[in-house]
Amino acid sequence: MSQESITAVGLTVGQAARQLGVAVTTLRSWHRRYGLGPTRHERGRHRRYGADDLARLEVMRTLTAQGVPAGEAARMAIAGVLTAPLTTTADGAAGADEERWWARAARGLTRAAMRLDAEQARTLVDEALARHGVVPAWEELIYPVLERIGERHAATDSLVEVEHLLSRTMSEALAAVGRPPAGTPPRVLLACADEEQHTLPLEALAAALAERGVGVRLLGARVPPPALAAAVQRTGPALVVVWSHAAHTADPAQLRPLLAGPSRRSLIAVAGAGWRDRVPEGTVNPQSLAEAVELATASARAAGSPDRSWHPG
Repeated sequence: MSQESITAVGLTVGQAARQLGVAVTTLRSWHRRYGLGPTRHERGRHRRYGADDLARLEVMRTLTAQGVPAGEAARMAIAGVLTAPLTTTADGAAGADEERWWARAARGLTRAAMRLDAEQARTLVDEALARHGVVPAWEELIYPVLERIGERHAATDSLVEVEHLLSRTMSEALAAVGRPPAGTPPRVLLACADEEQHTLPLEALAAALAERGVGVRLLGARVPPPALAAAVQRTGPALVVVWSHAAHTADPAQLRPLLAGPSRRSLIAVAGAGWRDRVPEGTVNPQSLAEAVELATASARAAGSPDRSWHPG
């Protein structure tokens, strides 16, 4: 397909995978873990990959093939760094060592979870958080291991106890990340969509923002629309993030009270796979934990600036 055709209509995930010579599952993984997903969106249709998306993915594919760790390759691709043939350097060796560290940690965490060894699982997660911070630990260890065990559960209809133990262990580790000093105004409100029970991604976001000194309120699972609207009305956050893991909990109607009225001051973000292809008009849709952290940090800083005329778009 020509560049002009791609620009005009975009490519499905299958077409993009064939053009790049990678698996569809690889593209979906890069989308979930690093935000390297399709950006073209028309209401009522699946997102499609445009020419700029493919250019970033080509950088990602080239760099990972040359041995650059996936996380670093994604950062370079998003930044628009053009690639040249790589030579072996001290930085490259260090990057390879980091990639091996993550691989060992993932294997160890998976084994600990399968043994229901909560103590060892907690040790490994704590080490990743202390060594790398919340966002890398989530993207390189926590989420991939949860995803792998979830896939095994789906294939075997077993391992529920493993999923529960691992989720609880990760929740405790994220809660232990140091919080901002007392008195820090919580300018970000985090909530699950109505009937949504998966809170761990929001707990990760809260912990990552705590690392940056951003105060948050976390309402947790299954927040009814009237309760969420009341919380927003009472607290006036700069940013509200509504998480949905699955399509059946991502009803755009539940956000109407938050989006109504010309005087609203809160920026509304929808996050999670449930909102895929049904992002409500008037909201923003961060595609990864890293992107959500940047959005929340910028919103909190803007709200705390001396210019009180700030109004989110």
